Amino acid sequence: MGFPAMPAVEQIRRHPLYRECLARVVELERDREFCRHGMGHLLDTARIAYILNLERGLGFSREAVYAAALLHDVGKADQYEAGVAHEVAGAEKACRILADIDGFDSQEKAAIVAAVREHRRWSEDASPLGKLLYEADKASRACYACPARDACSWSPEKMNAGVGI
Repeated sequence: MGFPAMPAVEQIRRHPLYRECLARVVELERDREFCRHGMGHLLDTARIAYILNLERGLGFSREAVYAAALLHDVGKADQYEAGVAHEVAGAEKACRILADIDGFDSQEKAAIVAAVREHRRWSEDASPLGKLLYEADKASRACYACPARDACSWSPEKMNAGVGI
């Protein structure tokens, strides 16, 4: 039994810049006590976003949702190393990566880049994919089961108090 192919997402996952960025994040967070931003988090975010997309009938393709989720923290190392907001660095890197990817038209690529840029803070003005990514990113965190919860910088209002999706 195989899973349906997502060739454009595979192109992202195999892209040299993507692989380099993800490896830098994993290395920089190796000893991090709090939430990490490796492939597990990216896939959790993608799966939650896709479930919400289906439940709400938003109409985004599976590949567009997964692409946005896999790219949303691609700028995290720049934030750690240079103090650049990771959503800003991530949008720039996502744009560069998507320029090399077949399978998305220019409108889908623009929507994915916008979602990466918008995923960090809630805004009523954000794009629908940006709002979806924001919500899935936050929902992917199991704060209620985190051993570092008491030392976390997130406010109690921002933390997930239980399983929501």
